[in-house]
This record gives sequence, structure tokens and C-alpha cells, in this order.
Amino acid sequence: MADVLRRSLLAVPLVTAAASAAEPDAWSFRFPSLDGGELDLAAWRGRALLVVNTASFCGYTPQYAALQRLHERYQARGLVVLGVPSNDFNQEAGSNQEVKAFCDAQFGIDFPMAAISHVRGAQAHPFFRWAAAKGGGEPRWNFHKYLVARDGRSVRGFATRVTPDSIELTRAIDTALAAPGA
Repeated sequence: MADVLRRSLLAVPLVTAAASAAEPDAWSFRFPSLDGGELDLAAWRGRALLVVNTASFCGYTPQYAALQRLHERYQARGLVVLGVPSNDFNQEAGSNQEVKAFCDAQFGIDFPMAAISHVRGAQAHPFFRWAAAKGGGEPRWNFHKYLVARDGRSVRGFATRVTPDSIELTRAIDTALAAPGA
């Protein structure tokens, strides 16, 4: 009887540890920054996130301009636009410095940008695997968008063809910003 009690008591910390290792949310992830250092999504807890895989040499690259306008329009209301350059579709510059120079010169980007990262497949950054599993779908091309609600758990994906200034996306952003934060 004492042995059963001892095993039961030893199991309590394991159950507690499992309960505290709850399902991750958006605030659980970090990206290396395009400028060096790190982008910790936890710094934006309670804000809505629009995470977009980007590329410098794609037919959809002009969406950068609309992303910048979206950033300017919604930033004060609680939206963070995060660009994540990727060469998964063979349309990105060779280095982080080249991506930064391109974005600065061509579009005046001042929203946060991650370093070049994988966004699909087994090598995808953990955020992209998480967002795809949460219902946002895996990027099929550059400029796939994930809108993460203020709670850090709800994710909605938008295909490349949905432009940043589309009614579909701006309505979803308005809805996300109207919801309470985490």
C-alpha cells in the first residue's frame, strides 16, 4: 500500500508539468530579426499579428507597399505586421542585408522583419508549422498571410491573392482588433 501511495505522489509533479506545458500560442515563438537580434512575439501579447512570408523577386512583391500602408493604418489600434522573408519559392535575395536594403529602398518598410526563414515543409520555422496546424494552411506561395487574434490562439490564413488592402483582410483585421486581448 505504501508503495502505491509513493508512486501516486511521484506522479503528481508529472501531471502538473504536463498541465503547465499547455498548447503553445503565438506568444511562444521567436524569430531572428533581419537587423540582428531577436523578435520575441511575446512582446506583442494582446495585439493582433499579421505574419506574412515575403520575397523580393516575386510577382506579388508589390504587396510590400500595401503591407506598409496597413501597418501605418492599424498600428495605433494594436496590429503588428511582421514580414518573414523566405527563399522557399526561390525568389528571395541571398542575404538578410540584401533583403533589408531592398525593402528600405523600394518600399520604406518600417514594420518588423524577421531574418530569411523557411516557411513550409519539415524545415519550416515552428511558428509557420503551428499556424498551418491551427487552420491557417501551409503557404503555397509568397505573401501568404496569417492573422493571429489578440488572444494569440486564433489564426486565420489568407492566400497570396488576398491583398493586404482587400476588404476581406481589412474586415478580418477590424474584427480581430475589436476582440479582447490575452
